Amino acid sequence: MTVPVFVDTNVFVYRHDSSDPSKQACAEQWIRLLVHSRSGRLSFQVLQELYVSLTHEQRLNFDRSEAQEIVKVLATWQPVAADLAMLNRAWVLQDRFPLSWWDAFIIAAAQTCECKVLLTEDLQDGQEFGAVQVVNPFAASDRTPEEVLAALVS
Repeated sequence: MTVPVFVDTNVFVYRHDSSDPSKQACAEQWIRLLVHSRSGRLSFQVLQELYVSLTHEQRLNFDRSEAQEIVKVLATWQPVAADLAMLNRAWVLQDRFPLSWWDAFIIAAAQTCECKVLLTEDLQDGQEFGAVQVVNPFAASDRTPEEVLAALVS
């Protein structure tokens, strides 16, 4: 069974960051699975943050045109756009949980996409926000992404 998985910016950043080969390999493994299963979801916020991270001089320092191509490829995942309903969801989440605005907005986007999983290292692994469960892809390095997802849906 395939479940929709929302991917946060940090997973895409690690995919392109060779300074941590184990996280890079893990991110690549997750993204490859999500592309193959067509179950990956993201938002325009993620694409914007990724572009900034890729082109930042002190971080990855990608050429702007190369970063633009990476973002364009990911745009084929049909990112969810922000709207008033998503803003309202984020405000409710921020009032209910101790979350930064940007984390609340990412969770709201995952909920809008009807995702069961939010792939991020920025929130507590296993934490649940309604039907969305946080999975830190780098926390369970002894299990494959397929094993992690199978455990969640069983």
